[in-house]
Amino acid sequence: MERELRLRLDLGYDGTDFSGWARQPGRRTVQGEIEDALGRVLRLDAPPSLTVAGRTDAGVHARGQVAHVDLPLAALAAVSSVRAPVPEDPERAWGERGAEWLGALTRRLAGVLPLDVRVHTVSVAPEGFDARFSALSRRYGYRVGDVPGGVDPLRRREVLWYARPLDVDLLNAAAARLLGERDFAAFCRRREGATTIRELQRLDWVRGADGILLATVVADAFCHSMVRALVGSLLTVGEGRRPVEWPAEVLARAVRDSGVHVAPAHGLTLEEVRYPAPEELARRAAATRRVRTLSS
Repeated sequence: MERELRLRLDLGYDGTDFSGWARQPGRRTVQGEIEDALGRVLRLDAPPSLTVAGRTDAGVHARGQVAHVDLPLAALAAVSSVRAPVPEDPERAWGERGAEWLGALTRRLAGVLPLDVRVHTVSVAPEGFDARFSALSRRYGYRVGDVPGGVDPLRRREVLWYARPLDVDLLNAAAARLLGERDFAAFCRRREGATTIRELQRLDWVRGADGILLATVVADAFCHSMVRALVGSLLTVGEGRRPVEWPAEVLARAVRDSGVHVAPAHGLTLEEVRYPAPEELARRAAATRRVRTLSS
């Protein structure tokens, strides 16, 4: 049986012109672009399948996205064959030329991928690594500009313009009440058979020297639309339209509230995915696959 190697891909993209991460028939997606590029560069009969740390919606960006892919070792050997012959025994040659093959793959991907998606590095995944299930946490940033004249045109694709002034203290007072392991059903779009219990580890706001407000949101995982729904509820508090207690009250009811408006996608960026030490990867993946329930 032909040996396969699991590779980790660290990547980023401008989500503006994508219909989200996940491959969809007839639509331009990040997964589709990268899988097709891998298939072309490695001369595979069919594109390989990527597993991603966190699927992003249409219009959402990423700086620190992570994915893994299982590829035949022989295909990796062939990627550098323009300058050197394909070795007869790829497994034996891997020890001497593996780093060269990975470097060649990274360069070739840069040449064929569109400019709004980049694979920064390709590396051999440690034993037990799963881009999705081994992750400890994901960190998102949501950027908002509330100056009367609007957002810098050069940043219009990553910063939401909010037409009313926002109070950082109010935003943080409301955000602090949402932390911990909770059922976030009120801020998620339900999916059949999927839990909405998540551990929200960090949610806070700072205003930078450029006047842009940055919400940093960290959780072990996120359910569909959770970050944008949280941000949307907090913005109404920040402008003084709702009391600071309101988002926590909505959370406690565990049902969708018509007063919660999902913030636009373009202000959201996946900044980082964190993983445990290599020896803990498989154990973490097994624990994550278990469906969670809140302790009584």
